[in-house]
Amino acid sequence: MTPQNRTLRSFRYLRYSSAVNSCWDGLCPPENGVRSLAARMMVTTTMAVLVAAHLAPPGTNQGDPALELSDYARILRRNWILIVAAALSGVLTGGLASVLTPPTYTAETQLFVAIQSSGSIQELQQGNTFSQARVQSYVKTVDSPVVLQPVIESLGLSQSADQLATQVKATTDVNTVLIDIAVEDKSPTMAAAIAHGVADSLVAAVDSLEKPKGGGTSPVALSVIKPAAAPAAPSAPNTRTNLVLGLFVGLILGVAAAVLRTTMDSRIRGEADLRRVTDSPLLGGIAFDQDATRKPLLTQTGPQSPRAESFRQLRTNLQFANVSGRARSVLITSSLPGEGKSTTATNLAISLAQAGHSVCLVDADLRRPMVNDYLGLDRNAGLTTALIRSASVDDLLQPWGEDNLHVLTSGRIPPNPSELLGSEEMRSLIATLESTFDIVIIDAPPLLPVTDAAVLSQHVGGVVIVVGSQKIRTHDLEKSFGALEMVGASVLGVVMNRLPVKGPDAYAYTYYSNAPAEGASEVSEVLSTRRNLQGKPTAVLSENGMRRPSKYPPSNIPS
Repeated sequence: MTPQNRTLRSFRYLRYSSAVNSCWDGLCPPENGVRSLAARMMVTTTMAVLVAAHLAPPGTNQGDPALELSDYARILRRNWILIVAAALSGVLTGGLASVLTPPTYTAETQLFVAIQSSGSIQELQQGNTFSQARVQSYVKTVDSPVVLQPVIESLGLSQSADQLATQVKATTDVNTVLIDIAVEDKSPTMAAAIAHGVADSLVAAVDSLEKPKGGGTSPVALSVIKPAAAPAAPSAPNTRTNLVLGLFVGLILGVAAAVLRTTMDSRIRGEADLRRVTDSPLLGGIAFDQDATRKPLLTQTGPQSPRAESFRQLRTNLQFANVSGRARSVLITSSLPGEGKSTTATNLAISLAQAGHSVCLVDADLRRPMVNDYLGLDRNAGLTTALIRSASVDDLLQPWGEDNLHVLTSGRIPPNPSELLGSEEMRSLIATLESTFDIVIIDAPPLLPVTDAAVLSQHVGGVVIVVGSQKIRTHDLEKSFGALEMVGASVLGVVMNRLPVKGPDAYAYTYYSNAPAEGASEVSEVLSTRRNLQGKPTAVLSENGMRRPSKYPPSNIPS
């Protein structure tokens, strides 16, 4: 962060601190006592959210654009459980505060201030003005020992005048001669008794203070016009107010926690997070499927399932990404292990083969090969066998399924994978496969742990990066793109994997049922026959009986 940005944030912090202090002084004056605590919490929490929204960085990268309204809506949808939990906690806290707080009763009485004189209208007006000016002084006298000490003695209270003053509150309205006295106590009867005693003591104190020293009666007379009565219901705690304040404060805290959590979380969850890192095309999104662990292959799900439809969409988008047709070989990789690159490469190869293309799937992950486990093939002889020229690649290709799909497994794991994948033999092998098949899909190791994928990306036509939702962080994906850019690789696009089915980051369509449509097999057979009649590559048997593609001229990926 630059010094200018730090200075700007410091000024913003001071500005919001001043706003908090102003709200405290204006909305929550200190004389309100305990009852202003909830309002102070509400004001402070609101200001904290404003500070977090203005001072917290919207993303993890410098230069990220400011959060828009849709971004805030996405934050709320992602963290709605946290916000609801905070709101419920606030309501529970307000309810507990109401239950645990002892009830307080408030007794009120009212006095009238009058001038004891008669005369003309002008004299009466002057007397009224005089009494209004004196009322403010009488209000200040209510909590003094001159008024409260006689009350303590008459009622036999065990507290001092200063302690009793915290229970008594006197107020008056502007341009009136009325004095309102309110007394709070845990007993309604005692509250009424104290209020009555304070009113009588104030009448006697004013009469004594205003009496002339030379003798005579006081020009001011106070009289009780509203006697104090024992309240029937407590004035505090106010359960409804506490519940509403608890709900409001809980919601504010929940929203603040959601904004802070999203700001601090750099995991990539959906396309919106992906766009903060790269502008590469999103070729497809694969929704998270609980059955994918037991049934990872496309052929193990229904032909109209959302998972199968996602790979068909990926197949179509890959064609448009490679509209020039120069990328005959596509490298499938990821940033870290566990993002689903091997299952994506395998199912993409199956989907392309089901569309009538001749496809070769190469397992180039010489660290942790997985393709042979998914397809149930033998990997004792494979890619490494061909690279050391122990056997011909035609003899190492293994057919799989009923479509024109051939697999070149990894072979035995070598001690020098990076050297083998970056060798001239590997470049020549890929060129040979490109001349034989419509498209070659290569499963490569992750980019960040090892350099195999970056080295191999120089030999292929294009690279597709698999991004596992909530599996990778922003800075890791930035490093992956940086590694590919450094070697001059051509990135065709990104595939988002393990996306949630519901929520703001969902990328799935469940309109179609999982059951196969009637006549789907017949339509597939007709299309396969039509493609064969149009001259597409078909599989023939080699001398050892292995099913392999014929040497027809290669063609681009058809639509």
